Amino acid sequence: MRNRIWRARGRPRGNYHLRPDARALEYLIRLSTKHQIDSTEFFNAFVDAWKNGKTLCRGLTIQYRTKKNGRCVFLVTENHNVVAQFPIQEEVFKEPNPLDRFNFLRESINRISVMKDIKAPRTGPVHIKDLQVGMKAVSLRGRVTEISSPKLVLTRLNGYALFANATLSDKNGTIKLPLWNQRIHSVSVNDKVQIDNAKVIMFRGEKQLRIGRNSKLRVVESNSPSAAESTVECIAK
Repeated sequence: MRNRIWRARGRPRGNYHLRPDARALEYLIRLSTKHQIDSTEFFNAFVDAWKNGKTLCRGLTIQYRTKKNGRCVFLVTENHNVVAQFPIQEEVFKEPNPLDRFNFLRESINRISVMKDIKAPRTGPVHIKDLQVGMKAVSLRGRVTEISSPKLVLTRLNGYALFANATLSDKNGTIKLPLWNQRIHSVSVNDKVQIDNAKVIMFRGEKQLRIGRNSKLRVVESNSPSAAESTVECIAK
């Protein structure tokens, strides 16, 4: 009978995740991700320690301490400081590719780690082309090339607010910048603006730069022509 492979998100169903080695291997993968070590390389270091008693892996020392009831206890240290100590079933080291059973977990952990690590640099200019969804505390400078007609929208709290989409450009790209209420009239087409503490989101398949209460938007160079009166439309949000 062919082995079934779990391909969905989350933990496998049934008793699969209750195998005695599962929790240890999950922890090993999480530990390798935390220390930015490839999980296969990290696991192979445990195999080497199991065979030779002790090994080094990217600044971590892995020592095989003892074995009890078929479980091998390993001590992981960094600069003589204890990082972790946990047991792994000895049978695991005799399997060809035991971590393959945890690909679903590796993908999930990597996805979360990438999102946590995506942050805008706090020094130097940020260009629009370098923006990625999930970035926070973004600061950049660009020129307003377009502002849509303001619309009166019905909010989730059953109130009304003015909304307009501005297009922000630099020499490397463009991005939408949603503006609400007073901020709509704080900038004009052709203004060069400085934005601080913004975040990058995906809305309806489009990347946008969103500014909140703690964000700053200021005009650093005003080149706007005399603005015509804006038409206000009323729609439901």
